[in-house]
Amino acid sequence: MTKARLELPSADKSLGQHFLRDQNIIHQICNDFKNEADAIVEIGPGPGILTEHLALLGLPYFVIEKDTRFGVYLEQFLKSEQITMDDALQVQLSHFFEDKGLSGKKIWLVSNLPYNIATPLLVNFLQAPEIKFMTLMFQKEVADKVFPFATTKNFMNSLLVLCQSYFECELLAKVPPGAFSPPPKVDSAVITFKRRATPLVPLNEFRTLEKFLRQMFSQRRKQLGGVLKSNFPVEKIKESFQAVGIETTLRSEVLTLPQVLELYRLLRS
Repeated sequence: MTKARLELPSADKSLGQHFLRDQNIIHQICNDFKNEADAIVEIGPGPGILTEHLALLGLPYFVIEKDTRFGVYLEQFLKSEQITMDDALQVQLSHFFEDKGLSGKKIWLVSNLPYNIATPLLVNFLQAPEIKFMTLMFQKEVADKVFPFATTKNFMNSLLVLCQSYFECELLAKVPPGAFSPPPKVDSAVITFKRRATPLVPLNEFRTLEKFLRQMFSQRRKQLGGVLKSNFPVEKIKESFQAVGIETTLRSEVLTLPQVLELYRLLRS
């Protein structure tokens, strides 16, 4: 006799929990990189809505979940050694991958990211070279910063530069509130990521690039030449902007990705 599946628990609003129930979205997520990845790591699986499907792919598969209520739900689909009950923000990913025997494997990371910690988690994921693929759900506001599908102009920002320097990004699906239980108050979107064979900026410069971008986009609506002069000589700013072919009076939000990266290279040289 088939064991009855446990009923879903109540969502914890303080953790930003909303349980995905749209079968079409679930199918798209769980099929995204199933033919390219060697292993799967899911962050924040909750009661196992995606886990149930991902576990059937037959790949090495591990999950990290903070909410201890969900252990019993995840054990319906996984062995205990596949489940780590911990805060993903506190997990050293390189150590985790090594401990689970995933070194050298092309890891596919899957997550429905809570709004309040989506950005710091994403920044951690970007820096883990073992992660070759990601299928991530964000609230629309964050997703649009990673891959601007709703904003058509003045969309350049630091998160976009970081993501697209290391991954090729695409919109996989728009997700309305009704796709969840309980429905959130905002739309969501799923972005698919494939790590670039050659990053646009070396990974060992990630923190340097991040610091530069933090300054560049700290005042997106002000003239960029003025924003940067507290960290770089005015003459070098003028020379660098001239080499890129742009005016110092431009705002950072109107630049293209190649322009941002060329300014980064020129100003720190």
